Formats: sequence, C-alpha cells, structure tokens
Amino acid sequence: MLRLTKKADYGLIALKFLAEHPEASAVSAKDVAEAYKIPAQLLAKILQTLTKKGLLRSQAGMNGGYALARDARAISAFEVILAIDGPLFITSCTKGEKSCELKTSCTIKEPLARVNETIAGVLQSISIQDLAEQARPAAKGQLEPLVSVTL
Repeated sequence: MLRLTKKADYGLIALKFLAEHPEASAVSAKDVAEAYKIPAQLLAKILQTLTKKGLLRSQAGMNGGYALARDARAISAFEVILAIDGPLFITSCTKGEKSCELKTSCTIKEPLARVNETIAGVLQSISIQDLAEQARPAAKGQLEPLVSVTL
C-alpha cells in the first residue's frame, strides 16, 4: 500500500493551515501543532526543512513564524512530499542506478512506472490552495472530490 509518511502528512497539513490563514504575516509552529495535535518539535523540524527547500519563509523574533514562500496555488502537494521524503517510487526498480536481477524477464517494470507517473501527476495537479479550499464545506454542505484517478 502506498502511504505518505507522517512527516509528509504533517507538512501538507501545515501548509494547508498557512493557506487558510493568509491574513497572518507569520504563523508559529506551535500554533499549527496545537491546532492539529501534532508533536511540536517534529513539526518545527519539518517546517525548517520546507524553509530550506524554498516552500516556506521564516521570520525570527517575538512575532515570528512561518509563511508560504509562494502563492498557495503555486505550491503542489508533490513539491511538499518531494521536499520532505524525496522522490516517490512505488517500487525500487522503476528508477535508480541499481540493476535488477530480473531485468531481462521482468514484465511489470513499465506498467509500474506508468502507475508511479500517474500518482506523481495527480500530486502535481493538487495545490496547497486546493487542499485549503477542500477543507471548507461546499455551498450545499458537501465536499466535492479533490481528484479522481482511473488506472
């Protein structure tokens, strides 16, 4: 089963929180951690990583904290996951330099590579703004599906 790591999940939650609070010049890691019951120290490390990768900017001082480095519509879920977890592969053989012992007889490498590309494409198409808007109830009180994938 393909799963996001807790770190990637927390990173997406934090960026969604920042997108939902555009009026704040900076939001502290503590505020986000308390809002979602996330371990504050872990979240602080994740936010530092996202700052180093250019997705967030940080402000030091009494009113310091974190803010999105770009518009929420310009940051994809894929970028956040890549910044935290590195490249996304559903199998180790679809990419990389190591040669597989089954290279000559393997019949699943290419189909799995297509699955991997599809998943990456879906994540690239979801912006942080999409996540923030999805969290708000729709006019009729129901949530629209964020994405539909057919393989």
